[in-house]
Amino acid sequence: MPNVDSVKVAVRVRPFSQREKDAGSRCVISMDSNSTSIYDPRNPGHVKTFTFDLAYWSHSGFLKDENGMLISAGSNTYAGQREVFRDLGQGVLQSAWQGYNATLLAYGQTGSGKSYSMIGYGANRGLVPSVCEELCKAIQSQEKNKQYQITFSMLEIYNEQVIDLLSKTRKPGGLKIREDQQQGFYVDGLKLVPCDNYAQIERLMDQGNKMRTTATTTMNASSSRSHMVITIQFKQIFLDEAITKQSVINLVDLAGSERQKSSGSEKDRLKEGTRVNLSLTTLGNVISALAEVATGKKVLHIPYRDSVLTKLLQSALGGNSRTIMIAALSPADICYEETLSTLRYAERAKKIRNKAVVNAGPTEKLIRELKAENNKLLSRMAGLGSARRSISDEAPELRLLAESEGRTRSAQMTWEARLEEARQEWEQQYSVMTQAGVPASWFQIFLSRKNKQEEKPPKAGLVCIILAVISSFQIHPTDITYFSILVQERWMMETFPYLLNINEDPQLSWVLKHFIQDGTCDVGQSTSNAIILRGLGILDKHATFTNADGKVTIAPQDKCKVVVNGVTITGETELQHSDRVILGSNSTYLYVGPPAQRTEEDLSRYDYDFFQSELAAAEGFSVDKLGTVGSGQDRADPSVLAVFHDYIKLMPLVEEANQMSQELGKDLKFELKVKNLALSDSRGHDLQKEITVKVTHETTQQVWVWSKAKFINRKFIMEELYQRFLEGEDPAVNQDSDPFWDPVEAVHVGSAHVWLQALAYRMRLEERAELLNSEGLEEAVVLINLSSCSSDGRLFGEDEMVIDPLELLERRVDFQIHIAECLGVKWLRGAVGRGIQIGYRVYDLPRCLYTKPVWESANPKIEETVHFSALNASYDFLNYLQKNALIVDLWGLQEGCMEMDSSLDGLLLTAEGTVVVDNPKALTASNAGLDAAMEVPELYRKLLQMEQETELLRELNRALREENALLKDSLKKWDTGHHEKKKSESPTKAVQMMKQSASSRDAEEMCSHRTSCDAELAKALKTFYQNMSVVREQFLQLKHSRPPVSLFFCNSLSIRGCFPILRNFVFRNSKMKVSQNHKVIEVVLL
Repeated sequence: MPNVDSVKVAVRVRPFSQREKDAGSRCVISMDSNSTSIYDPRNPGHVKTFTFDLAYWSHSGFLKDENGMLISAGSNTYAGQREVFRDLGQGVLQSAWQGYNATLLAYGQTGSGKSYSMIGYGANRGLVPSVCEELCKAIQSQEKNKQYQITFSMLEIYNEQVIDLLSKTRKPGGLKIREDQQQGFYVDGLKLVPCDNYAQIERLMDQGNKMRTTATTTMNASSSRSHMVITIQFKQIFLDEAITKQSVINLVDLAGSERQKSSGSEKDRLKEGTRVNLSLTTLGNVISALAEVATGKKVLHIPYRDSVLTKLLQSALGGNSRTIMIAALSPADICYEETLSTLRYAERAKKIRNKAVVNAGPTEKLIRELKAENNKLLSRMAGLGSARRSISDEAPELRLLAESEGRTRSAQMTWEARLEEARQEWEQQYSVMTQAGVPASWFQIFLSRKNKQEEKPPKAGLVCIILAVISSFQIHPTDITYFSILVQERWMMETFPYLLNINEDPQLSWVLKHFIQDGTCDVGQSTSNAIILRGLGILDKHATFTNADGKVTIAPQDKCKVVVNGVTITGETELQHSDRVILGSNSTYLYVGPPAQRTEEDLSRYDYDFFQSELAAAEGFSVDKLGTVGSGQDRADPSVLAVFHDYIKLMPLVEEANQMSQELGKDLKFELKVKNLALSDSRGHDLQKEITVKVTHETTQQVWVWSKAKFINRKFIMEELYQRFLEGEDPAVNQDSDPFWDPVEAVHVGSAHVWLQALAYRMRLEERAELLNSEGLEEAVVLINLSSCSSDGRLFGEDEMVIDPLELLERRVDFQIHIAECLGVKWLRGAVGRGIQIGYRVYDLPRCLYTKPVWESANPKIEETVHFSALNASYDFLNYLQKNALIVDLWGLQEGCMEMDSSLDGLLLTAEGTVVVDNPKALTASNAGLDAAMEVPELYRKLLQMEQETELLRELNRALREENALLKDSLKKWDTGHHEKKKSESPTKAVQMMKQSASSRDAEEMCSHRTSCDAELAKALKTFYQNMSVVREQFLQLKHSRPPVSLFFCNSLSIRGCFPILRNFVFRNSKMKVSQNHKVIEVVLL
């Protein structure tokens, strides 16, 4: 009976990386027993909680013991490698001993700790080596009536191609996936190596890692995009009972999960052109479908056959296997989105239910079945021959017969013979690797003389090296060839300087060593070089190392790229211990100097991120450039740090894309840019920054701007094309399938802010605004006028200005936007056949308005005016005019691109032909099209408006109370003075008449003075608003730059200069008007 159980899911959170520590990242993960919670760093109150079978806290609470093992620092919360193996690894072994198939999957984004949990580092060994070692230990003490057999295979799936990591040769197109009725899907031609001890498995894994490292460089493949599958076939033969139990253990390190959505959400015409994401995407579809099946939903199709990975994992997901998934989590706030996605993925996976059975059966039955199958195939062949069918028709039967005969021979071959065959092949393969240094015979001399203390090995210190190798690698005494290679490598490491490879995948770093012996040493693709390197940008003779007098220098050949410590060198340069060397586009190495130069420095800090951060710093790009830390903040914004990390990750990809473009003759140049680096929204707040890639055709000077997602998608299609080029195929493709080609399109050049506050007071604004690009550099200057007007287009004068914008509430408001010309457009001077259009969007308009295109003129005349009308001005619209700016965008046109629509089609117009803004119906329609999560309920909107109106009434009431109190005080003083005068003197009638006349004149003068005051206030306000607009524009420019002190002082003076105009006016008026004027000033400064 099948054993029905769910997929066992565990989650594990790693410590901060060094880069995350330097950035001041915060942990967004917390764990309590089996529950895992994650909070949104932008909204800490928003917490999501998930429950899994196991939750491992490996983020903090640990220390390193004398052996380098990470152990708990006294807290019971920390989970190390031992605890993970006890819970998960032992479960895999238990299933294997019982005869069940077992699968262990590691899932998570790149850098989340998958490889650490699966493979481990140094003394902190992961699940794969621990499972293999414990399995081998158990079979060492096998009973007489039992026999145990282990076969090991290691493969990689990249771009839907299966690569055998244990094979000396790589088959073009990869190995094929076949299907068998008994065993299901399998890899045809995959090398299965028999092993009888753990040392053999360990060296096979080392061989596979070296093969994988070399392949990633040669093929220009990213290890984070590939899946690694280690398969152990474990067979138990019970001789007395003639029964065999066979278990297949799959240990799978999946590709980085963050990549699968790179192209899915982007509108790229070639988004279906790459297969690099197919396996991981299909795996997600399979898990989702199986999760629905587990909940009782009817699912018509489970897409196992849609990718290579899901074919091989069919039994592990919903089939005959006991499956464990460990989801690796990144704790940093900058990885919040990816970590949340991983948790949701794992939550779906735990719903899958498998039906595992014990794989037991008679031993001889398999051989009889294979022989019977051969006889059937022979009979079919005889029938085909009598029917006189062609050879091509017989090919499938011939292949089936050959496969069947091969399985029969494999089943009949004794286990001892297979072991001996594998050992001979290993020695033959690695004997060619012994070049100079320690020959294999030295180890035999050492074994024969190790008890004779008076005799010494041929080289000084060799005994210490041999003993170190034996203790470090647990070498089997009979494996002379492999041991001699390790001794040779260790001896050369203690003698010569060397290059140590650094890879994006920590598991593939420090795998390859290139020794620099005395004299000169050439490096390049040619086989005549002492160091043979193959990869992007590596020429036949790329550079020359010289090792003389204890110093090592490197000299690049002509037009060969060599980078040392982030700086490209052109001449001979002396290397120092721990220097970082990059050859070509992506071959990164750490230089380890001669023994005399080496220190106790921990070289592990020089990881792949360190190399890329150093390159970015050399280019002048840093976190500080992004302007991430503001006043009152002690750390950078997480979203901006994520942009910086994206930039670092994309740097090598852009370099590789440039090299492929050069070798394929595409004539394209790729550059990383930060979108919205120095731009702000209509209220002056910084816009969300994101990484883009600027693509320039170096001949035609045509420009495209690709998003990060689009570039990643295109880059991996470029790899497919480049791989065909390396394999000798014609890389030419039609234009529609070319990842280097795109239709010509309009390009955003720059933006300017024109503040609308003047329109709220019916004032005219003549603005000379700078159009700045995303980096804050000037691209052009636009002359734009904002004018309040009547419905028939008559411009208002100064006497029609309003003191309070609320006077326009629920009244018709008309204004005009006139764009006169654009001066000094750099875009138009960059190449011929270019033009510009200017676009902007006012309040609730459904789309942007664009001017008519102007071509090939450095100072194009625009002279376009648009009349806008708010038929019933709302409070929100008046608030918009007071607090927002008009964003004016400059778009660059290229020959052959589509122009933006400059008509007014689709906009609501009045009978006079003016454009209607502040239209409640249009606003409601636009809100209806938004995502449901972003909509504001109508009731809430009304409530918010009522609160705003209530607050306004409170302010008016407060001002009226102050004015009333002031009037009472003045009246009280006047009454007191009047009664005192009445008591002291009794004026005559003539005197009284004179006073009445004087009083009348004073009233007239007061009225006249009030009129003049109002006019003076209007002029003062006009000057104030104009100055404030200029100051605000200057402030936005200063916000993203570091001006000299004198410039800042001048701007400060201009700011201070705005206020005396109003201050002098206020002091010249009576106390009766102080409160009212103060209220007006408050409105202005909002």
